[in-house]
Amino acid sequence: MKKFVAVLSAAAMMTSLAACGYTADTANTAASAAESTADTAAADSYKVAIVQQLDHASLDEIRVAIEKELDAKAAEKGITIEYKDFNGQNDATTLNQIGTQVVADGYDAIIPIATLAAQCMTTAAESTKTPVIYAAISDPAAADLTDIDYVTGTSDALNTQSIMDMMFAVQPDIQTVGLLYSNSEANSTTPIAEAKAYLDAKGIAYVEKTGNTNDEIMTAASSMVGQVDAVFTPTDNVVMAAAAAVSETLTKGGIPFYTGADSFVTAGAFATCGVNYTELGTYTADMALDILETGVVPAYHVMDGGIITVNTETAAALGIDYSAFNDLAGQVVEVTTAE
Repeated sequence: MKKFVAVLSAAAMMTSLAACGYTADTANTAASAAESTADTAAADSYKVAIVQQLDHASLDEIRVAIEKELDAKAAEKGITIEYKDFNGQNDATTLNQIGTQVVADGYDAIIPIATLAAQCMTTAAESTKTPVIYAAISDPAAADLTDIDYVTGTSDALNTQSIMDMMFAVQPDIQTVGLLYSNSEANSTTPIAEAKAYLDAKGIAYVEKTGNTNDEIMTAASSMVGQVDAVFTPTDNVVMAAAAAVSETLTKGGIPFYTGADSFVTAGAFATCGVNYTELGTYTADMALDILETGVVPAYHVMDGGIITVNTETAAALGIDYSAFNDLAGQVVEVTTAE
């Protein structure tokens, strides 16, 4: 009986040990599977912060295009892209606060739209090296956004000479050109310098007017009426915020308003030669997703320009025949003023 009990005890112990061994292996396997699943989920899910410098038509168009492309790519690839919009209202303090929040909240990438937003997000992400993929920076070098290993994006670099050529193609007798811009807007620095050099070379006079608020821009625009034959504004965010009112004032004064972006033209300006901002937003979103998936941050990309956009209503009000534009660009797009 003692031997029988001993045998039973030994068998029970063996069974217990076997059971314990099986349970441990199962737990290890389950843990590994869970970890693998978590890694896969993490790789297939991204948080993106979209930081818009301020509200106006050009930047709104870019933001909408970015969001649409992120949605499309998420559906196409079967992944989750969670994005959130932030708006700095053109205030550096607000933008810096947004940058601090975005980094603290652990976003995987930041897409700032316009120069000041890009500069603030670049500073905020310096410690974490969170990828910053900016949109619509006219001159990344002048904005100190080059040679930073976690920063890249898209440039809407303006071909100032093309716009100046447009002016003289339809207004060969121009005597004085108005240069309307904000002296706090980095996007305007290079194009205004280029415009001055162009006009100096042709012996054409110019009048500079600047402002940093809507009221100042409107005062500057109104003061040009009767002084100039045409007005040029680059891709200036401050002027863009008042574009509809400026366009109306200049058109009523018989002055063609040449600008750096098609959104100015849909707001009532006469004409531009530049990039398509929907295409720019789409390209920016694609860059961001590529960086998230590969970890590789490429050099910034300059978008193709050369598209002339004309507001036909404004052209009619000014009595300008713009057929000469057909010889200056591969594509001439006709638009009317948006409501």
